[in-house]
Amino acid sequence: MPENNDVSVASGSSSPRARFRSEKSRPSAFWILAGLILPVMNLAARYEIIDAHKFPRSGAFVLSPNHYSEIDPVVMGVVAWKLGRLPRFLAKASVFKIPVFGAVLRRSGQIPVQRGGSVRGGEPVKAAQRLAEKGQIVVVYPEGSLTRDPDLWPMRGKTGAVRIALEQGIPIVPAAHWGAQHLMERYSKKISLFPRKTITVKIGDPIDLSQFRGRSLDTATLNEATAVVMLAITALLEDLRGEKAPAKRWNPAEHNQRETGRFEA
Repeated sequence: MPENNDVSVASGSSSPRARFRSEKSRPSAFWILAGLILPVMNLAARYEIIDAHKFPRSGAFVLSPNHYSEIDPVVMGVVAWKLGRLPRFLAKASVFKIPVFGAVLRRSGQIPVQRGGSVRGGEPVKAAQRLAEKGQIVVVYPEGSLTRDPDLWPMRGKTGAVRIALEQGIPIVPAAHWGAQHLMERYSKKISLFPRKTITVKIGDPIDLSQFRGRSLDTATLNEATAVVMLAITALLEDLRGEKAPAKRWNPAEHNQRETGRFEA
């Protein structure tokens, strides 16, 4: 099973390999993915993980990071693996059509999502429910696509992440990372392997959604809960960047931009 020692775990956390190996120590399709992905990603970047102790080592939860590069899912997948968990993503259905790779994705429990949000066989929350029942994690990007903000700050969020968390009664953990844009620029298809990059990741505290539990999950409630999540993600990114985000979150509709696809292409 592939491993890597070149990872810094900050803020008093012990090495994830030393104590938390139960999930990834069992043979699975993730071993194939790790064997394919880790050598390249470890060559391309070193990882500094801040507050890794806040990342749950067991049980179901939604992990919600910021999203500004097409390599983000790979980065967060590597981070989850290094912290001892097997990440499942809501992923574009098109990648499941890639020979061999698509089959491995299906075997590892990744969830295909059609453009517009529908999941093969039902809604995304139905697929996520199976993960929750098994105590697994699902990675959901609240922005839904790469941020349109010109300075790569988180843009307006969508409600999928909080809907899953509230309907399944599981925590939602925010995260932010910075540095992946040097590995792959927004909308680029090329990976810059040299010189080696540093990617810094910060894990946040589980978000308190208690004020929303028991309420009707209508549009207003979901939007309000999503705003709380986006504030948490943005605060983490501000810490990483040492900057303040714009006071108003970027809204593609206000800039005549589509929320999916490559608006800069």
